[in-house]
Amino acid sequence: MKQEIIVKLHSRFEQLVQMDTESHVEFWLARDLQGALGYARWENFQKVISKAQDACTNSGYNVKDHFLDITKMVQPGSGVKREIEDIALSRYACYLIAQNGDPSKDPIAFAQTYFAVQTRKQEIIEKRLAEVERLSVRRKLTQSPGRTKYQARRAATR
Repeated sequence: MKQEIIVKLHSRFEQLVQMDTESHVEFWLARDLQGALGYARWENFQKVISKAQDACTNSGYNVKDHFLDITKMVQPGSGVKREIEDIALSRYACYLIAQNGDPSKDPIAFAQTYFAVQTRKQEIIEKRLAEVERLSVRRKLTQSPGRTKYQARRAATR
């Protein structure tokens, strides 16, 4: 995938993020994400969402925590406002949608890669934090009173 397409798709995904004013929780609206992921028809995108919801349930998570049914007002070409169904999605829900989407679509292929990279980055960060904590505990042990030099040196080399 060309670099300019990757930059464009990443920018589009981040532009779609919304923030709940009370809880400061980020979310995406499914109908907005639909176009960004290359789905022209809502009915086709709903099939992907349904698969993602099944994956969420099968992973032991509450679907309502990640896929919240909402309604919103729209003004179609006729000028008359009407309510339509939409879904507020967590980042995890977006990940599941990407994993269950059609990988022949460039935006889906990008999203799958994006979430894979983000997951790996998080794994590296968590591993590094665990190592820092382990070293901190080791330093405290070596500096504790009542230890012989031999015990301190031995603890430092573990």
